[in-house]
Amino acid sequence: MLNESKARKILEYALANSKAEQTQAVFYVKDLATTRFAKNYIHQNVSGYEARLWVKAVLGKKTGSASTNDLSDTSIVDTVSKATELAGIQSESPHFVSLPGPSPIKKAEAFIERTAEYTPEKRAGDVGIICSKSREKGLEASGAFSTGSIQMIIANSLGLFASHRSTLAEITSVVLSDSSSGYAEHCSPDVGEIDMEALAGEAIDKALRSKNPVSVEPGDYEVILEDYAVGDILSFLGYLGFSAQASQEGRSFMTGKIGQKVLPESITIWDNGMDSRTIPVPFDYEGFPKKKVEFIVNGIARNVCYDSYTAAKEGKTSTGHASPGGEGMGPVPMNMFLKTGKSTLEEMIASTQKGLWITRFHYTRPVHPLKLIVTGMTRDGTFLVEKGEVRYPVKNLRFTQSYLDALNAVELIGKEARLRDSESSYNVAPALKLSKFTFTGATEF
Repeated sequence: MLNESKARKILEYALANSKAEQTQAVFYVKDLATTRFAKNYIHQNVSGYEARLWVKAVLGKKTGSASTNDLSDTSIVDTVSKATELAGIQSESPHFVSLPGPSPIKKAEAFIERTAEYTPEKRAGDVGIICSKSREKGLEASGAFSTGSIQMIIANSLGLFASHRSTLAEITSVVLSDSSSGYAEHCSPDVGEIDMEALAGEAIDKALRSKNPVSVEPGDYEVILEDYAVGDILSFLGYLGFSAQASQEGRSFMTGKIGQKVLPESITIWDNGMDSRTIPVPFDYEGFPKKKVEFIVNGIARNVCYDSYTAAKEGKTSTGHASPGGEGMGPVPMNMFLKTGKSTLEEMIASTQKGLWITRFHYTRPVHPLKLIVTGMTRDGTFLVEKGEVRYPVKNLRFTQSYLDALNAVELIGKEARLRDSESSYNVAPALKLSKFTFTGATEF
């Protein structure tokens, strides 16, 4: 973790050497160590320290950006010059107004000392629990366990300065037999919250239960989606549907639907970067404070999230959702929540006449953004459920399904929610029971 006073000097040096009308400098430091394991053995223990400076230069309504991981004075000056040069050759951004000035930013408590100081020996001990338990059952465990800290500091020529540091502990594990696999993951700012015994048990149980899967025909099924799969659904809703840029460009299902019913009354979805149940960050990549944004309330479309550029198009203010990609990527929700219900997994299974219990999705990709059609596969534990009972494991299936239609088929919502790392965001999701989900292909595994 870089000393904040040193980071401030780097940012001040960048701003002082800029000839642009306005300048923004973002300093991002990631200090993570990872223990990787396969076939019940640790095979790699690595640590990585990444420090990167992003500079954004403004000339009128033109902006340009450049970055570097060389923090020498010469490199910083060169990066500022490149950003300014790029701004000069860009087309004007008609809705660009200004970089933000200073504003009050609440503190988000997300730095846990024991996570930042977690040693390779402690990670090895934790991984050893998974490996030894898998070995006892004749299974093979693989995965990765990372711990460390992240720091983001932002300053601009209008006097804005904001700093935040957090810790992250994250483990993923796949446990294999000769014909099956099981999966478990956990992420948290606090490594002490990770129960390795429970995590190992979850992955091992799925691997044992899903041995010798049989084929089922593709088609429409009732489905029970564990929170891993629901986290994936939230991620796609976030960047395809809840971004103001997607809405303004007419490629979001929210376009023209604000105030209208788009999902069942039981569905409420929001984003809150200050909530301690996620990985909190109090400001975005422009330095705007993050606001809680309610996207869907009791099935009614309410809002999308904004950065300063998309907000200016509608005469609004940023909700604090600017992404690292800036205007090109648009705003993105990174801390999403789906309101829990009252059901248990057992109740979902009991209510299913003929369906599939799905652990998670894999290799999901968008097919039709406006309709939220996504294709992907089931993975690491898929089971046939008939007349309220789990019958047997089945081979993985490919789906091509509108996630919007899927949510419109919700019947039951889990009473508990867990934090999931869903690639572009940290989402808190419960399990769901849906009346219909379309599978378009089968596999041989």
